[in-house]
Amino acid sequence: MQDHLRITFANGASIETDIILSAVGLRPRTQLAAAAGIPVNRGIHTTLYLAPTEHFNDAASTAAFGEKIAACYKAAYANEPFVRVLEGKALPDTKNVVGTNVVEIAWRLDPRTGRLIVMSAEDNIVKGASGQAVQSMNILCGFPETAGLI
Repeated sequence: MQDHLRITFANGASIETDIILSAVGLRPRTQLAAAAGIPVNRGIHTTLYLAPTEHFNDAASTAAFGEKIAACYKAAYANEPFVRVLEGKALPDTKNVVGTNVVEIAWRLDPRTGRLIVMSAEDNIVKGASGQAVQSMNILCGFPETAGLI
């Protein structure tokens, strides 16, 4: 897949419909799209577009909701040795996780669309297959979770 980039759109037909309907004033324009292929030898980068039940559309509500999300991620992953939750402007990158059993996670709130965007990067060979097996075996056999992986 080297030297290859393929762009696809999430549900292109509905995006086109939204554009047409918004042009005639029948629906607000809030399309989402993402690249689907990147030129790397190994690694997976995932982008999820989620529709939270809590609404946010101004700076105050976005900041308050962002604090709740940050607290949830900290509570869930603070003691996980192979999960790196990125803060600030940092974003997941496959170059940071290649050859490791680590997954990087970051998130952003998009007040324009009302979406929570969650991004992650992992090495599909280590974290995605062999490292996952070793980690699971370690837990099952009562070994330190990180044995043989760091």
